[in-house]
Amino acid sequence: RSSVRVLCGSNWSLVLQGQWMLEFYAPWCPACQQIESTWESFAKESERLGITVGKVDVTQEPGLSGRFFVTTLPTIYHANDGVFRRYRGSRTLEDLQGYISERKWEAVEPVAGWKSPSSIMMHGMAGLFHLSGWIRQIHNYLTGTLGIHVWISYAVFILATLLIGLFLGL
Repeated sequence: RSSVRVLCGSNWSLVLQGQWMLEFYAPWCPACQQIESTWESFAKESERLGITVGKVDVTQEPGLSGRFFVTTLPTIYHANDGVFRRYRGSRTLEDLQGYISERKWEAVEPVAGWKSPSSIMMHGMAGLFHLSGWIRQIHNYLTGTLGIHVWISYAVFILATLLIGLFLGL
């Protein structure tokens, strides 16, 4: 049984309380696969370190990866009572443990308030990531299920964008 806590859109707010280390990963990512056993070992030491270790699958949680503005994989964040810091250190077990036990995170500049995952701005970003996933599903339905040519699907989205813009402009 894994000691790593799996986070999703419905329970991500758990990281707003207490001390966390959170990894954003994708199952297909070679670098993510490479640190998987280290992350599991780190999670087994979490109780001794006084933290909770979590992970987020960006392929399953696009809104959550948008909220944290994840652009590279794997991405690791440290959170302490809702204050987020991006971890950019080595991904060895010793360095991860030292980051917590030696309180090295205190020397790292916190994420700016407007870019914080709990801010209104990043809430909107999560919505945009959800919207992009929804658009991709519609595109796949049009091209895969209905057999419509890809360019016709593009034309439908272009027309929809123009009509929505016209409607909002009025």
